[in-house]
Amino acid sequence: MPPDDTAAAAAAGRAVPPGSGAPAEPVEPVEPADMGLTADQADLRDAVRAFLAGRPGAPWDRFARELGVAGLAVPEEYGGAGCGTAEQAVVCEELGRVLSPHPYLATAVLAVEALRAAGDPDAMARLLPAIADGSRTATVLLPGDADLTLSRGRLTGTAPCALDGEVVLAFAGDELVEAAPSSRTPLTTLDQTRPLVALSFDAVPVRPAGDGAVRDRVRDAGVACLAAEQAGGAAACLEAAVRHALGRHQFGRPIGSFQAVKHKLADLLLLVESARSAALAAARARPGELPVAAAIAGSYCTEAYLTAAGENIQVHGGTGVTWEHSAHRHLKRAAADAQLFGPPHAHRARLAAAAGL
Repeated sequence: MPPDDTAAAAAAGRAVPPGSGAPAEPVEPVEPADMGLTADQADLRDAVRAFLAGRPGAPWDRFARELGVAGLAVPEEYGGAGCGTAEQAVVCEELGRVLSPHPYLATAVLAVEALRAAGDPDAMARLLPAIADGSRTATVLLPGDADLTLSRGRLTGTAPCALDGEVVLAFAGDELVEAAPSSRTPLTTLDQTRPLVALSFDAVPVRPAGDGAVRDRVRDAGVACLAAEQAGGAAACLEAAVRHALGRHQFGRPIGSFQAVKHKLADLLLLVESARSAALAAARARPGELPVAAAIAGSYCTEAYLTAAGENIQVHGGTGVTWEHSAHRHLKRAAADAQLFGPPHAHRARLAAAAGL
């Protein structure tokens, strides 16, 4: 086997005998077996990937409107497709691959799940149609992410770091409410591809949006879809590392022909595929299984993405830390994601609690 092919073979998990040099060939995205995607889910993945590749600068409303992805989990009576987390995870994986700034996680996952699970017909009729057609974005403030007090129909407090969205839903006490913040301050963050804001509420009036008891379910859905994003980002890092290992020559040979690089890429493939399995298991989990599956995915996929992003930079060498290369952006996204719903050890603590340990 020519040494140019050894990195790709290592990344595919095959044994690689020594050989002589040959021109490097393009590396296709890592798609080992679709992990049991249905035909519709595979078509959805292909459509989202093609859109993001062909229109990288398209605004959110166009992305949501032309593909219909914002309303995937919105019930049909409110203008959506009536699908579930498994389909949302397909979209999230593709968004994670390209570090998309689209507010899909906050709007189509967290806000839709909160409204749907809280079950207030008036709130769903008021908010879901506009979310489904892409004309409005939304975000959710989960317990622990904000210091809020709800008294006599008015909300007071702050959310120092929140995903941005036009409509703000907040879990306060035993209720889910809609409230317009008194102030909204954009934050300068490590990851510039996911906008975050600081919100304050100064005794603002609220509108009821449903039962606040669904807070844990909403968080778990967010963790599951974030894990899919992380798996997509990790796969993109692997593909970039393999592509560089095939094309970068040293001592007259591709660096992918060297054993240390081959082993690094093979280990990275195992990590990426395991992360994707964990993310898909969480996205497809039944309601009673979701807390455990989400905790596993949140812990494993967070660390897998951090490792993949770091190893991608290692394979690229000095190029990987230049501003012009995308490698550093994946590392920043991975680091920021590790704090979004809690760090890996927090997910493992939830898993231990669920197991009675």
